[in-house]
Amino acid sequence: MKHRARRRAAASDNTLPAKVDAPPPAVEAFSFGDPSPVLEGRDMLADVECYRNGDWYEPPLSMVGLAKSLNASVHHASAIWCKVNILASTFQPSAVLSRGDFTRLALDFLLFGNCYAERRESMTGKLLSLKPALAKYTRVGVEPGRYFFVNGWRDTYEFERDGIWHLQAPDINQEVYGVPQYVSALQSAWLNESATLFRRRYYLNGSHAGFILYMTDTASNVNDVDKLREAMRNSKGPGNFRNLFVYAPGGKKDGLQILPVSEIAAKDEFFNIKNCTRDDVLAAHRVPPQLLGTMPNNTGGFGDVTKAAAVFGCNEIEPLQAQFLSLNEWGGQEVVRFRPYQLPTNEGK
Repeated sequence: MKHRARRRAAASDNTLPAKVDAPPPAVEAFSFGDPSPVLEGRDMLADVECYRNGDWYEPPLSMVGLAKSLNASVHHASAIWCKVNILASTFQPSAVLSRGDFTRLALDFLLFGNCYAERRESMTGKLLSLKPALAKYTRVGVEPGRYFFVNGWRDTYEFERDGIWHLQAPDINQEVYGVPQYVSALQSAWLNESATLFRRRYYLNGSHAGFILYMTDTASNVNDVDKLREAMRNSKGPGNFRNLFVYAPGGKKDGLQILPVSEIAAKDEFFNIKNCTRDDVLAAHRVPPQLLGTMPNNTGGFGDVTKAAAVFGCNEIEPLQAQFLSLNEWGGQEVVRFRPYQLPTNEGK
């Protein structure tokens, strides 16, 4: 009861006018895609609460934006799936929660900072199963114990009162919804994506092969120039990058020059951007790079992978497992249990 009272107070105590039931504005408090500083005044004032949209509260972050950002960066998606796979491998299925349903819960929690399990009972009130409710569309009701499934233009569905278990990653601004821990690395993940897309468009454009053949040598006649032009035209397509030979007797030193018009491959800092943004994303997820198949940039490598995996299991996997154990208390029985995260050994072989 104290927690519900605090949540109701956090959602209602504000300095806005009395129109608390008004729909959210067209501009979201947190916009995805446009770079903006963390300490921008507008965002600081807009993120003090979750907007009340009729019977439920809107999340402080765009669930659609978080879902799209999953595939924005290779390392961002890989780090999340690494944790999901390890949690799923250590999970021991029960009669009411299958491994597939738990995998969905783990993915929603790590991606959105929220996961929801729907309690399904028999006519006598016995717990039959726990099914995940998609965190992307689930909304917390204004009244305690009420949850809604909101999916765009479709009809809103309300779950049974007190029939939803909600696990959330703590947020310092409100306690209605959770916020994923990797939010600070989203700008780096988007920059990584932008660098990749820019380089891809650059190659599709074809300008990387362009140059100007600058000829001022008077010793060359028109026939030689036409033959050189034809040879360059034939160098395109299969078998390109052929060598060209130009014979200019008595020509000047700089009578024939090649002026590249595309030096971007050496100037756009593509590899530096990719490496720096990768490090930012991995630091936010706290996943050792060797567990994601990342190649080291130095000859020394990343160190012993088994030691890194052991520390990762102790510092990251076990705390995540402990958070999901709260489902046992809510369900009234042991529905979630894990085996220890252990690495295989070669003993006895």
